[in-house]
Amino acid sequence: MEQTVVGLFDNLEDAHRVVTELVKAGFDRGQISLVANDASKNYSKYLTKDEASIGADEDVSSGEGASFGAVVGGLMGAIAGLGALAIPGVGPVLAAGPLLGALTGGAVGAVAGAVTGGVVAGLIDSGVPEEDAQYYVEGVRRGGTLVMVTGPESLAQKAADIMNRYGAIDVHERAAQWRQSGWKGYDANAKPYSTSDIDKFRTTHKSMTSTASTTNTQPSRSSTKDQDKKVLPVVEEELQVGKREVEKGGVRVYKQVTERPVEEQVTLRQEKVNVERRPVDRAVSAADENAFKETSFEMTERSEEAVVNKRARVIEEVIVSKDVSEHTETVRDTVRRTDVKVEQTGATDKMRGYDTYVNDFRTHYNTNYAKSGYTFDQYSPAYRYGYNLASDKNYSSRHWNDFESDVRTQWESRNKGTWEDFKDAIRYGWERFKNVVTGGTR
Repeated sequence: MEQTVVGLFDNLEDAHRVVTELVKAGFDRGQISLVANDASKNYSKYLTKDEASIGADEDVSSGEGASFGAVVGGLMGAIAGLGALAIPGVGPVLAAGPLLGALTGGAVGAVAGAVTGGVVAGLIDSGVPEEDAQYYVEGVRRGGTLVMVTGPESLAQKAADIMNRYGAIDVHERAAQWRQSGWKGYDANAKPYSTSDIDKFRTTHKSMTSTASTTNTQPSRSSTKDQDKKVLPVVEEELQVGKREVEKGGVRVYKQVTERPVEEQVTLRQEKVNVERRPVDRAVSAADENAFKETSFEMTERSEEAVVNKRARVIEEVIVSKDVSEHTETVRDTVRRTDVKVEQTGATDKMRGYDTYVNDFRTHYNTNYAKSGYTFDQYSPAYRYGYNLASDKNYSSRHWNDFESDVRTQWESRNKGTWEDFKDAIRYGWERFKNVVTGGTR
């Protein structure tokens, strides 16, 4: 017997991790479905365009472009038939797996055909109650990502554990929050939400694990004799970490009944009465003395027929439980500080701007990274980041290995997962300008 496990996630990245873990756990790729809201079209463009071309003529930063492309590329490698389409009432989505086939009548490709069914109907056909199906689709409409997998009962708990690990949403609790805001229920004819609406939903429902306080130093009121003074505030954030108990959501397990044809062979006995007439010519004997008396007798035919009986037996139990444990977690975040830098104006060689070195950086790119799949425009932020490090006294006089981990954290906070691709260019930009500022060598 098969079971269907469904989970809703606030972002595509977490859903991507769930799909990857499900495949590693032994689930059939063809039984994994995904439906993700793509109102901003950040992901669907990678189904039809080479990632290397994104950024040269579109407003996508190198960090964002690499991140979006990596997620879509990872999904295309992990799940069957990723496609893009528009669902009435939901808007543009990425979809894959059996749910995409249900929506498009089997059409699967880079851009799927017209919708012939509904996500709600597809979920109901998979064994999800109608009310829950509407919650899941409304979650997608509000910017979420739905993951559904069908597999043997023996693997259902494993799928539930994977989805819980990556923050599956409790759709009943989320639906209660929607109703408090005036939501009446899913409407397939409703106008899809805009990107700004979806960002607002995500901000509202995001669980915060840390808070930051800001201390502002306000300039004093100037007196007459101080009219020529300019006061620049130096602002620094402090990280304050507390803890609170929050619901992490859950996974609902549905039992689905399936039928399969079986056959057995049985030997049946059947009787048949035969009547035979044969001519004779002999004298009547004593045994025939009652020949002229009326008489009758019967012979009954009997046969056997198959009798089918079904007996249900419990062959396995799925036990759903939860373990409680405590762990120490290191909270990492970034805090901001404004620094006031004083530079001498004038055409001194050491104070030349970034544009002075663009040709040098472009030559370095053409020599080392022209075949990397990234354009120079995508590498330019990395060179500029290194250039800025060299102009900072905290880094210009130190060895690269002494502060690499710090600057990596700063880079990854804005360009997640791209450090390894761009770190050599960052270091080159640092070394190139450092040599000018300090007059030193690499």
